[in-house]
Amino acid sequence: MTSSGLELVTGSEVIARAAVDAGCRFFAGYPITPASGILAAMTKLLPQVQGVVIEGEDEIASIGFCLGASATGMKVMTASSGPGLSLYSENIGFAQMAELPIVIVNVQRMGPATGAATTSAEGDIQFVRWVTSGGYPVIALCPSSLAESYSLTMECFNLAEKFRTPVFLMTCKELVMNQATVSASDYKAPLTLYRTVGKEPSLPYHYKEGSEVPPFLAMGGDLHSRVNTSIHDERGFLATDTLKKERALRHLSEKIESHRSELEYLKEDLEEGAKTLIIAYGLAARTARETVRQLRRRGKKVSLLVVHSLWPVAQNGIRKAAASCENIIVPEHNLGQYFSEIRSVLPDKKVQSVTRIDGKMITPEELMRCM
Repeated sequence: MTSSGLELVTGSEVIARAAVDAGCRFFAGYPITPASGILAAMTKLLPQVQGVVIEGEDEIASIGFCLGASATGMKVMTASSGPGLSLYSENIGFAQMAELPIVIVNVQRMGPATGAATTSAEGDIQFVRWVTSGGYPVIALCPSSLAESYSLTMECFNLAEKFRTPVFLMTCKELVMNQATVSASDYKAPLTLYRTVGKEPSLPYHYKEGSEVPPFLAMGGDLHSRVNTSIHDERGFLATDTLKKERALRHLSEKIESHRSELEYLKEDLEEGAKTLIIAYGLAARTARETVRQLRRRGKKVSLLVVHSLWPVAQNGIRKAAASCENIIVPEHNLGQYFSEIRSVLPDKKVQSVTRIDGKMITPEELMRCM
């Protein structure tokens, strides 16, 4: 870092730094392009704070190591790409059912399968929503810059702890492998949330209402605790009663769905009188910012909404931003996976999809052709 506070850094290094700053002390992962840089960065940083890094024999073992560490009270993270996320699938359900916090960084690349490992894409948007059985809601945040990668990684840890659930950071090859200059003042650190410990003895899943998140029990003392990935009661024992089963499963949904308003992470750049609104996330948000800049220089009115919380969909914020607009443009580096979500939120608006899947970034000219 220079004396003026500038540094040349990769997204991998930024995410690793944010994880450590958020209190992460355990990381396990298996090398895969383009996520390997995060494993390398964690290998450098975590030993400096008495943390643990494990390079697992595969993805399944790696996320399993993380969940074991999470059950003992540690903040944990893993990182992979699309094929690795496929292998994570069963253990993501494990974490949902056992209510174990974990941050999962998905560095998207061109797929499916091996695809083009060193080519950027953002085609895992719907995949991460439905990544495991049951269809229960997930939380997924998406940065569009290195500074946002820092703050949103820290937010992922806070949300994982707050809701006792897996939380995804959806980034991509361009954002983690490329270097960029970032000012130290651009890094905004949210208040770090630490694990709360409940007072009910031997009740690791105690809640009165389904929308409540059960506090953890203290680990390492005389108090018994249990982790159960089968449907269980508040004691952590297998539930066989029909009502208890339904209550336990509805709780997994309600604890997130009832807090939707707290999970809306949006950045508005709205212009009074604009009839066109660009709704973008990830890489496409960078193009959208440049498009807005060029149009305003020409005297054109246009608004921009950058979505950082992909799941749950930020319905209230999207409707509010689009209220006075007639033309909605949704650029994406996939076949239009979020376009369908926006269209369902704004059924009375003209919503246009702009997609590109050849590894090149969408250009401002392509967006302007929709106006």
